[in-house]
Amino acid sequence: MFKHAKESQVTITQLMLPSHSNFSGKIHGGHILNLMDQIAFACASKHSRNYCVTASVNRVDFLNPIEVGELVTLKASINYTGRTSMVVGLRIESENVQTGDVKHCNSSYFTMVAKDENGKNVPVPGLILDNVQSVRRYARSIARQEQAKTRSTKFHSSEFKIEEHLDFIKTQNAKIEL
Repeated sequence: MFKHAKESQVTITQLMLPSHSNFSGKIHGGHILNLMDQIAFACASKHSRNYCVTASVNRVDFLNPIEVGELVTLKASINYTGRTSMVVGLRIESENVQTGDVKHCNSSYFTMVAKDENGKNVPVPGLILDNVQSVRRYARSIARQEQAKTRSTKFHSSEFKIEEHLDFIKTQNAKIEL
């Protein structure tokens, strides 16, 4: 079975309240992460028609601060489907309700896994790629997975070669005392 991404896309908009702010008066990143996890769950569950869990989060960069009183819109869409997993692409924007100015605040990718009632992984519907953008997103997800595999093995303790890194580290804000 295959489904279009638009069948499971989810958008939520929420007013940012003072209770969501950190000590500097900006919206707390943890609150935004919580909203991101919720919408990724909703999108993946809608696509798979199963309960889903977060397996990983790929890169969360906070590009612009979000102010109290702004509307935050989170958009989620399935970018990739594996056998039991899905990559949910997220885009977060904030809007100043007085000026109408919209800022891109964050983009991220959540890998979600579909589970049955017993907590076992279950197959998910494949993704119908119906435009250039959807093919680009799918291919990009595969490339990110390959990069993650390389990152995880290069610095594994059994593979790490300290001599390859010492000269560079000496140019950094660190002191090596071995």
